[in-house]
Amino acid sequence: MDARRLALLALQKIERQKAYADQVLGHLLQGSNLIPAERHLATELVYGITRRRRSLDALLERFSRRPAHKQPPDLRLILHIGLYQLVFLDQIPASAAIHSSVELARQMGLGSLTGVVNGILRAYQRQVLTEPRKDLLQVLENVLPADPIQALGVLHSFPDWLVNLWWEQLGPVETQQLCAWFNQPPHLDLRVNPLRADEEKVAKALAAAGIPNRRLADLPRALRLDQHGGEISRLPGFAEGWWTVQDASAQQVVHYLNPQPGERVIDCCAAPGGKTTHIAEQMQDQGEVWGLDRYAHRLRRLEENVARLGLTSIRSQVIDVLTLAAAANPPAPLPDWKSADRVLVDAPCSGLGTLHRHADARWRQSPAEIARLAQLQAQLLDIASRWVKPGGVLVYATCTLHPAENEQVIAAFLQAHPHWRAEGDPLRIWPHRQDRDGFFCQRLRRHK
Repeated sequence: MDARRLALLALQKIERQKAYADQVLGHLLQGSNLIPAERHLATELVYGITRRRRSLDALLERFSRRPAHKQPPDLRLILHIGLYQLVFLDQIPASAAIHSSVELARQMGLGSLTGVVNGILRAYQRQVLTEPRKDLLQVLENVLPADPIQALGVLHSFPDWLVNLWWEQLGPVETQQLCAWFNQPPHLDLRVNPLRADEEKVAKALAAAGIPNRRLADLPRALRLDQHGGEISRLPGFAEGWWTVQDASAQQVVHYLNPQPGERVIDCCAAPGGKTTHIAEQMQDQGEVWGLDRYAHRLRRLEENVARLGLTSIRSQVIDVLTLAAAANPPAPLPDWKSADRVLVDAPCSGLGTLHRHADARWRQSPAEIARLAQLQAQLLDIASRWVKPGGVLVYATCTLHPAENEQVIAAFLQAHPHWRAEGDPLRIWPHRQDRDGFFCQRLRRHK
């Protein structure tokens, strides 16, 4: 099986079984014997086509006589594979993209349709791959809807409701910038563990291994890798616990929490442990850090990170916070009620600030799912607030950009809890402005 055949198999499973792209691709790659270059191509095709499927369908509308949704399912996916290579992968010759797609159709028993594949892809080559090379907007200009929301959705491949949400918050110019940002490859940021190393030591070790990197000026102990490849665990300093992978925005959350040595701090949704271990590092590993999660297997990942980073102040505990919230007389978990100096609620959310990292997330979320998550977040915030001692701090954080999961959750909480106050303006991170994941954080303080 070559890269394109594997990509087709993955796309079939993602579409027909509603499976998660990363899980399907990981399983198929694990069972393959593809060389690294082929693995990279398969990965690019699966994630790229999943992400760009609305734009690819619009291209089919232009170059085919039949609408995309009326194409035979396998033929539609094969055309997506061919078009994606022609539009987005400059390093692949057009002839190779077209020939491999025709062969893929033949292999899938679509011999009678190989002429259709060849005709559509060659029409694109003939009309678009000219000098100067046209961008996607120019290619689609004749088939874009008149409505500006729908036009942006087609051009950048997002559902209309999501484009409309951003349009209302940002306006047309920044909405386009945000959509374009989410279609870029994600950064790889590292957080240096000050108990084991410093930025200079890690930066030099990476550079010596041929891995370009740079510091992020607004974040202490943060490095961004400009190029990276291969397994993370083989990078210099990983085994020694010098650093951990964590996006710059996630690092900002813990700086915003501002934990101090000697305090008791609770991370309510801790696994896999990025923020929990960051809290311990910020406290110089002095004090008590509780990492809570409802799943034991997820907490094992936290414990692996704790061991690698050499931290001793972290205690993990399996606790289903929602079960506690639903109980009439909830039992006291460890630690006791009203005992924490600081609590972090990094709430489960729609992930609308990290769409570049999850190719299928833009198609999985919906307004109904947002409403369900907002109820869940309100419950988590209510139960976690009971752990904070008078005068203590709670930080509510999400990696989403939806007000229903952010500002509205905070407003409802403050209305129902008069002994709490919002402390300062919330921290909002817009990806296209700050070149990092989208995040929301609000610091709350208990007054009695």
